[in-house]
Amino acid sequence: MDLYKIKEPSFLKEMSIGQLEALSLDMRKFLIENLSGTGGHLGANLGVVELTLALHKVFESPKDRMLFDVGHQSYIHKILTGRAGQFDTLRKYKGLCGFPKRNESEHDIWETGHSSTSLSAAMGMAIARDLKDESHSIVPIIGDGALTGGMALEALNHIGDEKKNVTVILNDNEMSIARNVGALHGALGRMRSAGKYNRAKDDLEWILKRIPAVGGRLAQAAERLKDSMKYFVLPGMFFEELGFTYYGPVDGHDYHDLFENLNYAKKTSGPVIVHVITQKGKGYHPAETDNKDKWHGVGPYKIESGEKIKPADAPPAWSEVISETLRKEARIDKRVVAVTPAMVLGSKLEKFGEEFPDRLFDVGIAEQHATTLSAGLATQGMKPFLAIYSTFLQRGYDQVIHDVARQNLNVIFGVDRAGLVGADGETHQGVFDVAFLRSVPNMVVAMPKDEDEGQHLVHTAVAYNDGPIAIRYPRGNGLGIEMSDDLKTIPIGSWEVLKDGTDAVILTFGTTIPMAMAASERLSKDGLSVRVVNARFIKPMDEAMLHDIMKNKLPILTVEEAVLQGGFGSSVLEFKEEHNYLSWMNRLGVPDRFIEHGSVPELWEEIGLTEDNLIKNIKEIIPEKQQRA
Repeated sequence: MDLYKIKEPSFLKEMSIGQLEALSLDMRKFLIENLSGTGGHLGANLGVVELTLALHKVFESPKDRMLFDVGHQSYIHKILTGRAGQFDTLRKYKGLCGFPKRNESEHDIWETGHSSTSLSAAMGMAIARDLKDESHSIVPIIGDGALTGGMALEALNHIGDEKKNVTVILNDNEMSIARNVGALHGALGRMRSAGKYNRAKDDLEWILKRIPAVGGRLAQAAERLKDSMKYFVLPGMFFEELGFTYYGPVDGHDYHDLFENLNYAKKTSGPVIVHVITQKGKGYHPAETDNKDKWHGVGPYKIESGEKIKPADAPPAWSEVISETLRKEARIDKRVVAVTPAMVLGSKLEKFGEEFPDRLFDVGIAEQHATTLSAGLATQGMKPFLAIYSTFLQRGYDQVIHDVARQNLNVIFGVDRAGLVGADGETHQGVFDVAFLRSVPNMVVAMPKDEDEGQHLVHTAVAYNDGPIAIRYPRGNGLGIEMSDDLKTIPIGSWEVLKDGTDAVILTFGTTIPMAMAASERLSKDGLSVRVVNARFIKPMDEAMLHDIMKNKLPILTVEEAVLQGGFGSSVLEFKEEHNYLSWMNRLGVPDRFIEHGSVPELWEEIGLTEDNLIKNIKEIIPEKQQRA
């Protein structure tokens, strides 16, 4: 079938199972070929081909509301809703988003990127539907990994209590972004192996109805026997106790099984769980056999072998530099433990876990729990390192304030993917943490200029005993510089002059330092002497250096790959105002809007975080007579 001709999914209503099976093969071939060039979330989408086709055949989008939790498994949905022709732009600048996007299609009714939100949104939509006296179906699709998130469990509790008509599709592939953990995962495993509970329950009900009614007592006994069946068979009991009707387990790659159970669920009144078993990566051998889920999100690859296409001799990834330093610290200090919310692979903690299996705690998709767990460890004298993406730390903000900072506990936050992250787009840009962390009392916030300084900051954080400390580091690879063998502590709050200058000063940190250095070199050719300062401690700032700069009335340009509102530049402005300094000052950073997907250089260009713009801003704040001289 020509997938490029698909405009909307109603054509599926007339297709036979044989035709759907052929279409499934076409869909998988399309994904494997297209994502080999663009990269993307391959494994998750290969696993939901039949499920997505079946959902669109049984339900009627957009009248019926389909919500994809996390959203990285929505590629088949995008093809069925007319977007196959845009897949060569997937996750590229101004191209097709890798997640559901409301302005892309009327069929995308919920935007995601973070997990465990679909059930709460579905409940809100169900309430609105009932208040408006409408009758459409609401169908959230959530993975077994996302179901471990506390927000998902809160929503299950509410939906079940209110008895709303919501059909929850539980896509159980036994693997989310990382190995699933927890008691709920174990319960799902027992459900998978125990057969189809509802079919057994219905068979029992049919038998009971054939027993001649001999008085009320026998009828009551029959009902009690039917109810006890669910306790005897076990699968679905967790959900049934929450008020859901449970269907499954269902083979997510068998259309007969899918249609039988989805149609049954559609006719059922009240909340329903359809437990679907799928194979992540199905149809592509390298992804099918991936037991470490390296095919969850991939860059370009060779179709024949599955070999990833990467630059030769690339420097080590930032996450690897930080985790390897932590491993060195753990060998020396038995108090060092690592905590992560389902990011063992993303934060490169595999080797730490191999060497210290009893000191690595993957809590699943549970950022709030991970933060307070770390606080609990710190109260007992341990040195917890919480490896967490900047975008996910936002979900534990209350715990950062109340459970860590308020008690002034020695928790180290490894803020991974800090700054712009590129292809994953606005849901994953790590640009808010500077603003929301620097406002928290007792918090230290730092970012290294390179890998060597990164390892020294980890060592500094482990040695630090006066409260919480956050080390930011970006996505991608380091600069490839030589690493020191001996680790040293860096004085908290100290900055470093990288290039001296007398006409103006650029205060910056992390990823924007090379840009500032290059701009300063170019300005020197125009006769302007511009100092570049590595403001590696965002909080506390180097106040002695700031006093020196401002007393000498040096014009200041702050540059940050983070939001301007409440960010590092704001803190310099606050210092300037507090001490009544009159220095000229400009700020560059991320503007007050959400930044969509694209390569980091493209996004820098879009927001004006460029070498040319640095030069323009420096010239704006240096007095004209000084420039003429």
